[in-house]
Amino acid sequence: MAVSFRQSTHMAWYLMRQRLAKRERFPLLVELEPLFQCNLACAGCGKIQHPDHILRQRMSVEQAVGAIEECGAPMVSIAGGEPLVHPEIHLIAGELVARRRFVYLCTNAILLERKLEKFTPSPYFAWAIHIDGLRERHDASVEREGVFDVAVAAIKEAKARGFRVTTNTTFFTQDSPKTVREVLDFLNDELEVDEMMISPAYAYEKAPDQEHFLGVAQTRKLFSEAFADGRRKRWRLNHSPLFLDFLEGKAEFDCTAWGIPSYSLFGWQRPCYLMADGYASSYKELVETTDWGAYGRGRDPRCENCMAHCGYEPTAVMQTTRSVRQSLRAFVS
Repeated sequence: MAVSFRQSTHMAWYLMRQRLAKRERFPLLVELEPLFQCNLACAGCGKIQHPDHILRQRMSVEQAVGAIEECGAPMVSIAGGEPLVHPEIHLIAGELVARRRFVYLCTNAILLERKLEKFTPSPYFAWAIHIDGLRERHDASVEREGVFDVAVAAIKEAKARGFRVTTNTTFFTQDSPKTVREVLDFLNDELEVDEMMISPAYAYEKAPDQEHFLGVAQTRKLFSEAFADGRRKRWRLNHSPLFLDFLEGKAEFDCTAWGIPSYSLFGWQRPCYLMADGYASSYKELVETTDWGAYGRGRDPRCENCMAHCGYEPTAVMQTTRSVRQSLRAFVS
């Protein structure tokens, strides 16, 4: 089981409390974006396509922490942009950890080694480092040579200093079952990271590269072939078995967009981290005034090829907790 026992137990109690309170919608994790600026310009990213005056803005510590306290989410993924560009990112992470939120700080790792001393290892904190393939594939993805080697060195240094280190890998049409297995074997067996997250790329409307996003059929073929030898069982993947089944085409369910809401400089983003149909000023407003039934495959054409974990992992988690068999399967996997 890749996810720590502490986190798994905490999440189980959280979900039980929501069920006992008969809450229909609640956050599992918040995608917190305290800035949009980045020190890379990846062709598949639609998060950095803002005018300069927006890219220069930074969310305050108080605003970031207030948003998480308002919604009550037990987990936070600090994203961007590149969070380590933010001069107070260590204070944001520290305040959330002090409140016993499980924090994943997403980074391309370019600044990681020089920033490490500002952070303290904790069972509530983990680095989430983007690795989109081995050296040639990753450097092509981020459009800068040498970034893969920098990230690998940063992972080793962070682990040596006692930090939990996870990775986040996005797959595009350039990937094959072989490249999927190669990068996951490398991360799992050679770098020995604590957990790995994977996701097919979502077709951001503003991304410079619109040619290499995976469709549903391509995604299922890619992952069913990559997992065909049963290797997924030994990889320390930070996903529920049902979500991995979903990627392979062995399970089908709807998106649960409200399960992983996004909070940025603009407010609470409707309906999810990947699509921006306006913003709400509070989490309560987001949940109560968003037409959730308008989104998902068969309802919104922008959702037709989406199989991203931010929409479908919450559904898999909900279905897992409603089944004794699936709960046991998740615990022992």
